[in-house]
Amino acid sequence: MTKRQGKAYFMISAVAQRYNIHPQTLRLYEREGLLKPSRTEGNTRLYSEEDLEQLETILALTRDLGVNLAGVEIILNMRRKMEQMQGEVNEFMEYVKRELARGIDDWEQRLGTALVKASPTDLVRASHPGPDATVTKTSEPVKKSRGA
Repeated sequence: MTKRQGKAYFMISAVAQRYNIHPQTLRLYEREGLLKPSRTEGNTRLYSEEDLEQLETILALTRDLGVNLAGVEIILNMRRKMEQMQGEVNEFMEYVKRELARGIDDWEQRLGTALVKASPTDLVRASHPGPDATVTKTSEPVKKSRGA
C-alpha cells in the first residue's frame, strides 16, 4: 500500500491477492476501460479506494450475476449517467426552492400595494379547492332537437 496526498493506493499484486483474481484480469479491465488506476512516474499501476469500489462492482456483476464485460460497461455507464442526472435533478430542486422562496417575498411586496389586500396563501386556497371541497352541478346538459 502506498500513500499519496493522504489517500491510500494499492499496487496491482496487492489488489489481485485481496480479490483473488489474476493481475492479467485487472489489466484486462483497464484495457476495456472499466478501471482507470493512476500511475507512478515509473508507470506502476496504483489503485485507489474508489478503484477498489469499482472493482467490487465489476466482480459482483461478473461473478454473482454472470454479466459479461460488455454488459458491465453498459451498466457502469448507465449508473454514471443516473448519478449525473440525479445531481442535476437535485440542483434543479434547489433552484426551484430558491425561486419559490423569492417569489413568495415578491408576491407579499406586490400584495402590500394591491387594491384588495390578500395573502399568497389565500390566493392558493382560492384557486385550488382542498380535498374536502364539494362540487355542485350548476346546469343541466342542453338537449338537441331532432327537427332542426
